[in-house]
Amino acid sequence: MANLFGAIDVGSHEMELKIFELSKKNGIRQVDDIIHLIDLGTDTYNDGKISFAHVAEVKRILLDFKRIMDGYGVRDYQAYGTSAFRDMDNATLVLRQIEQETGIHVGVLANSEQRFLDYKSIASKGEEFNRVIEKGTAIVDVGGGSIQISLFAKDRLVLTQNMELGTLRLNDLLVRIGAGSHKTKALVEEMVESQLHVFEKLYLQNIKIRNIIVVDDYISEVVRKQVFDFQSKMTDTPEKAKRTGEFIAVSDFSKFMTELEKYNRPDLADKLGIEEDNVPLLRISAIMMRCIADRMKAEMFWFPCVTLCDGIVYEFAEKRKYLKAPHDFEQDIIACAEQISRRYRGSEDRSRTIGAIALKIFESTRKLHGMGNRERLLLEIASTLYDCGKYISMTNFSECAYNIIKSTEIIGISKIEQEIVACVVRFNQEKYSYNKLLAEESTLAEEDLLTIARLTAILRVANALDRSHRRKFGELQIRNQDRNMVIMVETGEDISLEKGLFKKRADFFEEVFGIRPVIKQKKL
Repeated sequence: MANLFGAIDVGSHEMELKIFELSKKNGIRQVDDIIHLIDLGTDTYNDGKISFAHVAEVKRILLDFKRIMDGYGVRDYQAYGTSAFRDMDNATLVLRQIEQETGIHVGVLANSEQRFLDYKSIASKGEEFNRVIEKGTAIVDVGGGSIQISLFAKDRLVLTQNMELGTLRLNDLLVRIGAGSHKTKALVEEMVESQLHVFEKLYLQNIKIRNIIVVDDYISEVVRKQVFDFQSKMTDTPEKAKRTGEFIAVSDFSKFMTELEKYNRPDLADKLGIEEDNVPLLRISAIMMRCIADRMKAEMFWFPCVTLCDGIVYEFAEKRKYLKAPHDFEQDIIACAEQISRRYRGSEDRSRTIGAIALKIFESTRKLHGMGNRERLLLEIASTLYDCGKYISMTNFSECAYNIIKSTEIIGISKIEQEIVACVVRFNQEKYSYNKLLAEESTLAEEDLLTIARLTAILRVANALDRSHRRKFGELQIRNQDRNMVIMVETGEDISLEKGLFKKRADFFEEVFGIRPVIKQKKL
C-alpha cells in the first residue's frame, strides 16, 4: 500500500514542499513540488533575527503547505529549517510561535545533518551516483549561508569541509559594500579563491578530482533546462547531449555561462524562465563553480537536480524500509572520523584495536544498556578519535581531544551527538566519576548524560584491555555470569599491567551497569 509523505524545507531564500508517494514495490515517486521565495537569510545574516513580517509570511506559507498536504491525504511529514535558523539568536522563540499557530514542527538541522541529507538526495539517483564516485569526485553543496565540499576517492568519503561562501551571504556582502554588477565577477572570485587556496594546500595535494557533483538551487535547474540545447549547438552529435543529460564537461559549462553573461538581469531572467531576484544568486553560484573546477582541475560536472526535500524523503523511506540504501552511509561517517584522526596523527592500529574490543563489549551487553545502532555508531566514532588530542598534549590529551571534536564537523551526526562523542572521549580518563560527569555537562538532557556514561564505561574497559598498546590479546570471549561480565582472553603474554590497572575502570563500569567486568586469562 502506498503512503504519501510531505518534505518541507524552510530555506534561506525559499520554502519548498514536495509531496511523495512511497511504496515497497515502486520506492519513491514525486507527486508535487511547491516553492515560495522568501528571503529569510538576509535578516539572519545581517541582524541575527528574522523580521516580524517574515515570521508572519513563514506562518502563512506553512499553513498553505498544511492545506495542500491535507488535500493529498498526507499522513507523515518532516519540516526542517537550515542556516537562516541556525544563525538566528531567537530561533527557539520563533519556532515555538510557528508551531503553535500552524501545527507544523520545524526542526533545525545542524550543518553536518543538512549536508548529509543533501548527500543522501544524490544517492537516491542509485547506480549513477555509485558509478560517479568510483573515481575522484567532489560534492559541492551550495547553500545560502555556506558551501560544503566533500571529497570521494574510490567510492569512499575522505574529507568534508564547510566554508562561509553561501550565495545569499556573498550577495548580501556585495550589496552592503555597494559593488555594482560589473564588479561581481572579480569580487566573488577574490573571496572564493582566498579560501580555495587554503583548501587546496591542506586537502588536495594527493587527491585527483575528476568529477564535481553540484547541489544548488540555481544553476542545477538552469542547466537541466538549457544544457541539451547548448550541447547540441556545441557538438555535431545531438545524441551525445541527450545521452549525457545532466552531465556537462567543465569546458562546455564555462562556455555556457560565458554566453549567459552577455544578458542583463531582466533579459537573463526572461531567457531562463527564472525569477529576476535569483539572477544575482545564479551568477554568484556559477562563478564559484568555475573557480572550484579550475582549482581542482576537474573534467566533468554532474547536476543531479535534487534538493533537501529529496534527502528528507530518502531518509524517511530508508527508516521505514520502503527502500534499501544502495550505499553504506554509516561507513562515510566513520571515514570522516578516521580522516580527522589522521589529521591529528591518531594511532590507526590502536584505534582499530580499541574499537573492536569496545564494539564486542557493546554487543555482549545490549540487554543491560538497551542502546541501539545509533549509539553503537557513536561509540565507534569515539574509539576512532579517543587519542587525537595527543597531537597537542600528551598529558592533557582528553581535554584537547574534546575541543578538537567539538570544533570539527563530523558529517552525518547532530550537534548533540557530536557533544556526546566529545564527552565520551573526554571522560575516558579515570579521574571523572559519574557525579563529576553530571556536574560538568549539566546542560545536556538526562538521557544524553546516561548515554555518555554508558559509552564511557565501555570505552574505559576497552582501553584498559590494551593498556600496554601491544595488542596482547587475540580473540576475546565475553559472557555474563552472575553479577560479573567475564572477559576471557587468550594470550601467552604477561597481562599483569592490564589486570593491575583494571580496577578503577571496572568500578565505573559496575557503577553504570550494575555488573562487574572481570579479566580471566586462558594461556596458549
